[in-house]
Amino acid sequence: MIDSLVTFIVGMAGGNAALAIVVFTLAVRLAILPLSVKQARSAKLKERLAPKLRELQKRHGRNPERLSRELTALYAKEGSSPFAGILPGLAQLPFMWVMFRVATHPTALAGHYLFGAPLGQPIAGVVAGYGLLSWPFLVFALLIVATALVAWWSSRRITVTEDQPAWMRRLLPALPFTSVLAALWLPLAAGLYLLVSTTWATTERAVLAGRAG
Repeated sequence: MIDSLVTFIVGMAGGNAALAIVVFTLAVRLAILPLSVKQARSAKLKERLAPKLRELQKRHGRNPERLSRELTALYAKEGSSPFAGILPGLAQLPFMWVMFRVATHPTALAGHYLFGAPLGQPIAGVVAGYGLLSWPFLVFALLIVATALVAWWSSRRITVTEDQPAWMRRLLPALPFTSVLAALWLPLAAGLYLLVSTTWATTERAVLAGRAG
């Protein structure tokens, strides 16, 4: 099934597997764009409601059930939901699962390359097969560097507030760098997907943050 899926998608991209991954990723991001718009509006709403949210947490912090009801009612009054901010991430999960299955399939990406680097190999496989002083390793290394730069940019755009727990304020800016760790472990195809997806997501958040109302 995975081989057939790859054959179909790559065929749609004229036989270029790397281009097919980029097109597939952009199509996924376009499909969930309406959810991303809702997420940006939810972030703006949460910022506006911050004083009320702090008051509710102070008043009902020892009664989680009552606090949950009050938060839901507050968001419902504004036509939103406390969970609106996580919808784009959840919507991406099925596509990420497909990309992971494709990238780790033993034969699906055999014979497909990105500038001479095998799409189906992780960086350890590239080092073992081609060596550190090789063009395929350089391609992989450049992709990881690009992913790290995007993660750094994304981390700088994350807003933490004083009402958040200390552990969350430390964790949130580090989360974008999980894409770098994944790129170091996963095959090149998955790393390419992550790079395109995170670049789109970070740019999208920057644009929507100024437009969401």
